[in-house]
Amino acid sequence: MFGRLRARRRDGPVAVVPGDGVVRVGASQTDALLRRLEWTVVRRLDGLLQGDYRTLFRGFGLDLADLREYHPGDDVRHIDWNVTARLQTPHVREYQEDREVAVWFLLDLSASVDFGSGTVRKRDLLADFVTVMALLLTRYGNRVGTVLYGGAADTAALVVPARAGRRHLMHLLDRMHATPAASPGDTRLRDLLERGRAVAKRRSVMFVVSDFISAPGWQASMAMLARRHEVVAVRLADPLELALPDLGVVVMQDAETGEQMVIDTHDKGFRKRFAAMAEAREAALQLGFTRAGVDCLTLSTDTRLDLALLQFARQRSRRLGTVRDATRGIA
Repeated sequence: MFGRLRARRRDGPVAVVPGDGVVRVGASQTDALLRRLEWTVVRRLDGLLQGDYRTLFRGFGLDLADLREYHPGDDVRHIDWNVTARLQTPHVREYQEDREVAVWFLLDLSASVDFGSGTVRKRDLLADFVTVMALLLTRYGNRVGTVLYGGAADTAALVVPARAGRRHLMHLLDRMHATPAASPGDTRLRDLLERGRAVAKRRSVMFVVSDFISAPGWQASMAMLARRHEVVAVRLADPLELALPDLGVVVMQDAETGEQMVIDTHDKGFRKRFAAMAEAREAALQLGFTRAGVDCLTLSTDTRLDLALLQFARQRSRRLGTVRDATRGIA
Protein backbone atom coordinates (compact mmCIF):
# COMPACT_ATOMS: atom_id res chain seq x y z
CA MET A 1 0.00 0.00 0.00
CA PHE A 2 2.72 2.48 0.97
CA GLY A 3 4.40 2.20 -2.41
CA ARG A 4 1.45 3.87 -4.12
CA LEU A 5 0.70 6.69 -1.68
CA ARG A 6 0.43 10.35 -2.52
CA ALA A 7 1.14 12.87 0.22
CA ARG A 8 0.08 16.43 0.93
CA ARG A 9 0.39 18.61 4.02
CA ARG A 10 -2.65 19.51 6.02
CA ASP A 11 -1.87 23.18 5.29
CA GLY A 12 -0.85 22.82 1.63
CA PRO A 13 0.50 20.49 -1.03
CA VAL A 14 3.79 18.66 -0.69
CA ALA A 15 3.92 16.92 -4.05
CA VAL A 16 1.63 17.54 -6.99
CA VAL A 17 0.93 14.40 -8.98
CA PRO A 18 -0.47 15.29 -12.40
CA GLY A 19 -2.20 12.86 -14.69
CA ASP A 20 -5.94 13.24 -14.12
CA GLY A 21 -7.58 12.85 -17.51
CA VAL A 22 -6.24 12.05 -20.93
CA VAL A 23 -2.76 13.06 -22.00
CA ARG A 24 -2.77 13.87 -25.71
CA VAL A 25 0.42 14.40 -27.64
CA GLY A 26 0.40 15.73 -31.19
CA ALA A 27 2.66 14.48 -33.96
CA SER A 28 4.97 17.48 -33.62
CA GLN A 29 5.32 16.92 -29.88
CA THR A 30 6.07 13.23 -30.37
CA ASP A 31 8.70 14.10 -32.96
CA ALA A 32 10.21 16.65 -30.56
CA LEU A 33 10.39 13.94 -27.86
CA LEU A 34 12.16 11.61 -30.28
CA ARG A 35 14.69 14.26 -31.25
CA ARG A 36 15.35 15.22 -27.61
CA LEU A 37 16.01 11.64 -26.55
CA GLU A 38 18.06 10.90 -29.66
CA TRP A 39 20.41 13.74 -28.73
CA THR A 40 20.47 13.32 -24.95
CA VAL A 41 20.38 9.54 -24.47
CA VAL A 42 20.50 7.44 -27.65
CA ARG A 43 23.70 8.98 -29.03
CA ARG A 44 25.45 8.48 -25.69
CA LEU A 45 24.34 4.86 -25.52
CA ASP A 46 25.43 4.22 -29.11
CA GLY A 47 28.92 5.47 -28.30
CA LEU A 48 29.34 3.70 -24.99
CA LEU A 49 27.79 0.43 -26.11
CA GLN A 50 29.58 0.73 -29.48
CA GLY A 51 26.27 0.11 -31.18
CA ASP A 52 25.87 -3.31 -29.60
CA TYR A 53 22.29 -3.07 -28.41
CA ARG A 54 22.25 -6.85 -28.01
CA THR A 55 24.13 -6.48 -24.73
CA LEU A 56 20.72 -5.71 -23.28
CA PHE A 57 19.24 -9.04 -24.33
CA ARG A 58 19.87 -12.24 -26.26
CA GLY A 59 17.97 -13.29 -29.33
CA PHE A 60 16.56 -16.62 -30.39
CA GLY A 61 17.86 -18.32 -33.52
CA LEU A 62 20.12 -21.05 -34.76
CA ASP A 63 23.56 -19.73 -33.72
CA LEU A 64 24.79 -20.43 -30.19
CA ALA A 65 25.29 -17.11 -28.40
CA ASP A 66 26.15 -18.08 -24.83
CA LEU A 67 25.61 -20.38 -21.88
CA ARG A 68 24.09 -19.56 -18.51
CA GLU A 69 22.89 -21.32 -15.40
CA TYR A 70 19.53 -23.03 -15.60
CA HIS A 71 16.61 -21.18 -13.98
CA PRO A 72 13.34 -22.87 -12.99
CA GLY A 73 11.00 -22.64 -15.97
CA ASP A 74 13.73 -22.73 -18.65
CA ASP A 75 13.12 -24.99 -21.63
CA VAL A 76 14.82 -28.29 -20.71
CA ARG A 77 15.51 -28.92 -24.40
CA HIS A 78 18.15 -26.16 -24.22
CA ILE A 79 20.16 -27.78 -21.42
CA ASP A 80 23.78 -28.40 -22.43
CA TRP A 81 24.41 -31.76 -20.81
CA ASN A 82 28.18 -31.78 -21.41
CA VAL A 83 28.70 -28.46 -19.64
CA THR A 84 26.23 -29.48 -16.94
CA ALA A 85 28.25 -32.65 -16.25
CA ARG A 86 31.53 -30.73 -16.09
CA LEU A 87 30.34 -27.91 -13.84
CA GLN A 88 27.95 -30.05 -11.78
CA THR A 89 25.38 -27.28 -12.25
CA PRO A 90 22.66 -27.29 -14.93
CA HIS A 91 23.39 -24.86 -17.79
CA VAL A 92 21.25 -23.91 -20.79
CA ARG A 93 22.19 -22.65 -24.24
CA GLU A 94 21.16 -19.22 -25.49
CA TYR A 95 20.90 -18.67 -29.23
CA GLN A 96 21.71 -15.61 -31.30
CA GLU A 97 18.84 -14.34 -33.42
CA ASP A 98 19.71 -14.75 -37.09
CA ARG A 99 16.92 -12.46 -38.29
CA GLU A 100 15.00 -9.43 -37.04
CA VAL A 101 13.64 -9.66 -33.51
CA ALA A 102 10.08 -8.92 -32.42
CA VAL A 103 10.16 -6.81 -29.26
CA TRP A 104 7.11 -6.19 -27.08
CA PHE A 105 6.69 -3.54 -24.40
CA LEU A 106 4.10 -4.64 -21.82
CA LEU A 107 3.23 -1.30 -20.21
CA ASP A 108 1.53 -0.86 -16.85
CA LEU A 109 -0.29 2.49 -16.99
CA SER A 110 -2.26 2.01 -13.77
CA ALA A 111 -2.86 4.86 -11.34
CA SER A 112 0.22 4.28 -9.18
CA VAL A 113 2.49 4.88 -12.19
CA ASP A 114 1.29 8.51 -12.27
CA PHE A 115 3.17 9.13 -9.00
CA GLY A 116 6.30 11.24 -8.70
CA SER A 117 7.72 13.02 -5.65
CA GLY A 118 9.78 15.40 -7.82
CA THR A 119 9.50 16.85 -11.29
CA VAL A 120 9.56 13.41 -12.97
CA ARG A 121 6.71 10.94 -12.67
CA LYS A 122 7.12 7.19 -13.08
CA ARG A 123 4.95 7.48 -16.18
CA ASP A 124 7.38 10.03 -17.68
CA LEU A 125 10.20 7.57 -17.01
CA LEU A 126 8.20 4.80 -18.67
CA ALA A 127 7.67 6.94 -21.79
CA ASP A 128 11.37 7.86 -22.03
CA PHE A 129 12.48 4.24 -21.62
CA VAL A 130 10.12 2.95 -24.31
CA THR A 131 11.15 5.75 -26.69
CA VAL A 132 14.88 5.16 -26.22
CA MET A 133 14.69 1.37 -26.53
CA ALA A 134 12.34 1.52 -29.52
CA LEU A 135 14.70 3.95 -31.28
CA LEU A 136 17.68 1.68 -30.67
CA LEU A 137 15.83 -1.44 -31.77
CA THR A 138 14.10 -0.13 -34.91
CA ARG A 139 17.44 1.14 -36.26
CA TYR A 140 18.38 -2.48 -36.87
CA GLY A 141 15.13 -3.44 -38.56
CA ASN A 142 13.53 -5.03 -35.49
CA ARG A 143 9.79 -4.87 -34.98
CA VAL A 144 8.31 -3.28 -31.85
CA GLY A 145 4.82 -3.52 -30.40
CA THR A 146 3.06 -2.66 -27.16
CA VAL A 147 0.35 -3.90 -24.85
CA LEU A 148 -1.11 -0.97 -22.87
CA TYR A 149 -2.77 -1.86 -19.56
CA GLY A 150 -4.70 0.75 -17.60
CA GLY A 151 -5.50 -1.13 -14.39
CA ALA A 152 -8.29 -3.34 -13.11
CA ALA A 153 -10.96 -1.28 -14.89
CA ASP A 154 -9.22 -1.95 -18.23
CA THR A 155 -11.03 -5.08 -19.35
CA ALA A 156 -9.27 -5.28 -22.75
CA ALA A 157 -5.70 -4.01 -22.86
CA LEU A 158 -4.90 -2.05 -26.02
CA VAL A 159 -2.50 -3.83 -28.39
CA VAL A 160 -0.32 -2.05 -30.96
CA PRO A 161 1.00 -4.82 -33.26
CA ALA A 162 4.75 -5.28 -33.68
CA ARG A 163 6.03 -3.55 -36.83
CA ALA A 164 9.19 -1.80 -37.99
CA GLY A 165 9.96 1.73 -39.16
CA ARG A 166 9.92 5.25 -37.74
CA ARG A 167 6.34 5.90 -38.85
CA HIS A 168 5.14 2.93 -36.82
CA LEU A 169 7.26 4.11 -33.89
CA MET A 170 5.53 7.52 -34.02
CA HIS A 171 2.13 5.79 -34.02
CA LEU A 172 3.12 3.58 -31.08
CA LEU A 173 4.28 6.56 -29.01
CA ASP A 174 1.15 8.56 -29.85
CA ARG A 175 -1.06 5.70 -28.63
CA MET A 176 1.01 5.36 -25.46
CA HIS A 177 0.74 9.08 -24.63
CA ALA A 178 -2.95 9.22 -25.51
CA THR A 179 -3.90 6.37 -23.17
CA PRO A 180 -5.99 7.87 -20.34
CA ALA A 181 -4.73 7.97 -16.78
CA ALA A 182 -6.20 4.95 -15.07
CA SER A 183 -9.29 5.23 -12.90
CA PRO A 184 -9.01 4.02 -9.27
CA GLY A 185 -8.85 0.27 -8.83
CA ASP A 186 -6.33 -2.38 -7.84
CA THR A 187 -3.79 -3.37 -10.47
CA ARG A 188 -3.82 -6.98 -11.65
CA LEU A 189 -0.45 -7.26 -13.37
CA ARG A 190 -1.22 -10.88 -14.12
CA ASP A 191 -3.81 -9.68 -16.68
CA LEU A 192 -1.14 -7.69 -18.56
CA LEU A 193 1.28 -10.63 -18.60
CA GLU A 194 -1.38 -13.07 -19.81
CA ARG A 195 -2.39 -10.63 -22.54
CA GLY A 196 1.24 -10.35 -23.62
CA ARG A 197 1.54 -14.13 -23.74
CA ALA A 198 -1.55 -14.30 -25.95
CA VAL A 199 -0.48 -11.71 -28.54
CA ALA A 200 3.14 -12.84 -29.03
CA LYS A 201 2.79 -15.96 -31.15
CA ARG A 202 6.52 -16.36 -31.83
CA ARG A 203 9.49 -16.10 -29.52
CA SER A 204 10.13 -12.46 -28.72
CA VAL A 205 11.89 -10.12 -26.35
CA MET A 206 9.51 -8.80 -23.69
CA PHE A 207 10.07 -5.68 -21.59
CA VAL A 208 7.56 -5.64 -18.72
CA VAL A 209 7.52 -1.99 -17.59
CA SER A 210 5.74 -1.46 -14.27
CA ASP A 211 6.18 -0.38 -10.66
CA PHE A 212 4.99 -3.90 -9.76
CA ILE A 213 2.47 -2.56 -7.27
CA SER A 214 -0.12 -5.19 -7.95
CA ALA A 215 -2.46 -7.80 -6.59
CA PRO A 216 -0.64 -11.12 -5.89
CA GLY A 217 -0.26 -13.80 -8.51
CA TRP A 218 1.80 -12.07 -11.21
CA GLN A 219 4.97 -14.06 -10.44
CA ALA A 220 3.57 -17.31 -11.84
CA SER A 221 2.39 -15.55 -15.01
CA MET A 222 5.81 -13.95 -15.49
CA ALA A 223 7.51 -17.34 -15.10
CA MET A 224 5.18 -18.78 -17.76
CA LEU A 225 5.99 -15.85 -20.07
CA ALA A 226 9.73 -16.37 -19.54
CA ARG A 227 9.50 -20.02 -20.58
CA ARG A 228 8.89 -19.02 -24.20
CA HIS A 229 10.22 -15.45 -24.44
CA GLU A 230 13.20 -13.50 -23.20
CA VAL A 231 11.76 -11.29 -20.46
CA VAL A 232 13.29 -8.25 -18.79
CA ALA A 233 11.41 -6.69 -15.86
CA VAL A 234 11.76 -2.90 -15.95
CA ARG A 235 10.80 -1.65 -12.52
CA LEU A 236 9.77 1.99 -12.04
CA ALA A 237 10.55 3.45 -8.61
CA ASP A 238 10.51 6.73 -6.71
CA PRO A 239 12.70 7.60 -3.67
CA LEU A 240 9.65 8.50 -1.58
CA GLU A 241 8.45 4.91 -1.86
CA LEU A 242 11.54 3.67 -0.02
CA ALA A 243 12.01 6.21 2.77
CA LEU A 244 9.50 8.69 4.17
CA PRO A 245 10.97 12.09 5.15
CA ASP A 246 9.81 14.19 8.11
CA LEU A 247 7.01 16.20 6.46
CA GLY A 248 4.88 16.83 9.51
CA VAL A 249 1.21 15.88 9.49
CA VAL A 250 0.21 14.75 6.00
CA VAL A 251 -2.79 13.24 4.28
CA MET A 252 -1.80 10.04 2.48
CA GLN A 253 -3.92 8.82 -0.43
CA ASP A 254 -3.73 5.42 -2.06
CA ALA A 255 -3.33 6.24 -5.76
CA GLU A 256 -5.19 3.11 -6.85
CA THR A 257 -8.10 2.86 -4.40
CA GLY A 258 -8.50 6.53 -3.41
CA GLU A 259 -8.41 5.64 0.31
CA GLN A 260 -7.02 8.44 2.51
CA MET A 261 -5.48 8.57 5.98
CA VAL A 262 -3.87 11.24 8.16
CA ILE A 263 -0.30 10.42 9.29
CA ASP A 264 2.14 12.24 11.55
CA THR A 265 5.53 11.79 9.89
CA HIS A 266 7.26 13.45 12.89
CA ASP A 267 6.90 10.01 14.48
CA LYS A 268 10.30 8.29 14.09
CA GLY A 269 8.76 4.93 14.92
CA PHE A 270 6.32 5.27 12.04
CA ARG A 271 9.09 6.23 9.62
CA LYS A 272 11.10 3.19 10.75
CA ARG A 273 8.13 0.89 10.21
CA PHE A 274 7.58 2.46 6.77
CA ALA A 275 11.22 1.82 5.82
CA ALA A 276 11.03 -1.76 7.12
CA MET A 277 7.91 -2.44 5.04
CA ALA A 278 9.57 -0.94 1.98
CA GLU A 279 12.65 -3.11 2.52
CA ALA A 280 10.51 -6.22 2.89
CA ARG A 281 8.67 -5.38 -0.33
CA GLU A 282 12.01 -4.91 -2.13
CA ALA A 283 13.17 -8.33 -0.98
CA ALA A 284 9.88 -9.95 -2.03
CA LEU A 285 10.10 -8.35 -5.48
CA GLN A 286 13.67 -9.52 -6.06
CA LEU A 287 12.72 -13.03 -4.94
CA GLY A 288 9.79 -12.98 -7.36
CA PHE A 289 12.03 -11.98 -10.27
CA THR A 290 14.59 -14.64 -9.37
CA ARG A 291 11.98 -17.37 -9.15
CA ALA A 292 10.51 -16.28 -12.49
CA GLY A 293 14.00 -16.45 -14.02
CA VAL A 294 14.09 -12.86 -15.30
CA ASP A 295 16.55 -10.01 -14.91
CA CYS A 296 15.33 -6.74 -13.39
CA LEU A 297 16.30 -3.24 -14.55
CA THR A 298 15.32 -0.67 -11.91
CA LEU A 299 14.67 2.89 -13.10
CA SER A 300 14.26 5.60 -10.47
CA THR A 301 12.75 9.03 -11.04
CA ASP A 302 15.87 10.65 -9.54
CA THR A 303 18.52 8.95 -11.74
CA ARG A 304 19.62 9.33 -15.35
CA LEU A 305 18.13 6.86 -17.79
CA ASP A 306 21.30 6.36 -19.86
CA LEU A 307 23.41 5.54 -16.80
CA ALA A 308 20.86 3.02 -15.55
CA LEU A 309 20.76 1.29 -18.96
CA LEU A 310 24.54 1.14 -19.19
CA GLN A 311 24.90 -0.28 -15.68
CA PHE A 312 22.29 -2.93 -16.46
CA ALA A 313 23.98 -3.88 -19.75
CA ARG A 314 27.37 -4.22 -18.07
CA GLN A 315 25.96 -6.32 -15.24
CA ARG A 316 24.39 -8.72 -17.75
CA SER A 317 27.61 -8.87 -19.76
CA ARG A 318 29.65 -9.69 -16.63
CA ARG A 319 27.18 -12.36 -15.52
CA LEU A 320 27.10 -14.00 -18.94
CA GLY A 321 30.87 -13.58 -19.31
CA THR A 322 31.48 -15.41 -16.03
CA VAL A 323 29.58 -18.44 -17.31
CA ARG A 324 31.35 -18.27 -20.68
CA ASP A 325 34.81 -18.07 -19.11
CA ALA A 326 34.04 -20.97 -16.77
CA THR A 327 32.92 -23.19 -19.63
CA ARG A 328 35.95 -22.28 -21.75
CA GLY A 329 38.30 -23.03 -18.87
CA ILE A 330 37.15 -26.61 -18.60
CA ALA A 331 36.57 -27.30 -22.29
